[in-house]
Amino acid sequence: MAILLSAFFPWLHIPDGFLSLIMAVVFWLVTAAFVIVAARRLQADTSGLGEQQVPLMGIMAAFVFAAQMLNFPVAGGTSGHFLGGALTAIMLGPWAGILVMTAVIAIQALLFQDGGLLALGANLFNMGILTAFIGYGLYRSFAGKDRRVRLMAAGVAAWLSVMAAAFLTSVQLWLSGTAVLGVVLPAMLGVHALIGIGEALITVAALGFIAQIRPDLLGEAAVKERGGRGWVIGGAVLVALLLVLAPLASADPDGLERVAEDLGFIERGLEAPYQIIPDYTLPFLGETALSTILAGAIGAVVVGVVAVVVVRVLRPRWQS
Repeated sequence: MAILLSAFFPWLHIPDGFLSLIMAVVFWLVTAAFVIVAARRLQADTSGLGEQQVPLMGIMAAFVFAAQMLNFPVAGGTSGHFLGGALTAIMLGPWAGILVMTAVIAIQALLFQDGGLLALGANLFNMGILTAFIGYGLYRSFAGKDRRVRLMAAGVAAWLSVMAAAFLTSVQLWLSGTAVLGVVLPAMLGVHALIGIGEALITVAALGFIAQIRPDLLGEAAVKERGGRGWVIGGAVLVALLLVLAPLASADPDGLERVAEDLGFIERGLEAPYQIIPDYTLPFLGETALSTILAGAIGAVVVGVVAVVVVRVLRPRWQS
């Protein structure tokens, strides 16, 4: 049943109905392969994250989840939200970053009906895998440069990650017969070029702050020193602050939603087959600020716990 309610579609998360079954299955298989490789690479990496770093992955997962709830306005009555793939990969490395983003995006779909279940593979690849590789690859190519250059590289990488996700989404829509490539591609790239600026600013601000208070989190020579109780407490406070601000998020349609409305294919979106915490609100509290905050808190805790559990399951082979 097609619906017009944007409440079920927090975008760039593709809803079911936008992609063909073949396209959805292909990206489920591709994404599953990448996630398996990421898990195996992380499990085999004895020089990577250690016991103190396990909480860091949980905090990063919770931070990305909370930050994605804060839609910010861009031009033309459109809003955007933080993706976080580039920042997560820069902080944790590409393999851990992919697993963290997988936890976030999967919980968003399963618990909050944020994006379709059939489209989950495409959403994971577009927002979690592609963005992680672009962010990590470009940032690390400037590893020998001074801090200012590296922060500029991070900003460019974050912007490019959003543009790449928008580009691939456009191609998926085209191959699914949902939209004409020559129409949907410039529309998607145009609006996400603006959204990408927000992504870049948030990424640079976060990395600049971390570089000031905990430079070891970004230094290759200090990988074993990452983590720590102070970082966990500070991260938890930041996540709580983001959740408190979540009710102030822009109500304007997001990038994909705006394009779908303008190009006339929004009615292809399908309602989720079930509802648990739809639209990031608790049903028994209604659409209130408290409902949004509590729903976000539940999500942040769940994604954080899932990320920590995944890491602890993989951790045995890290022992030297």
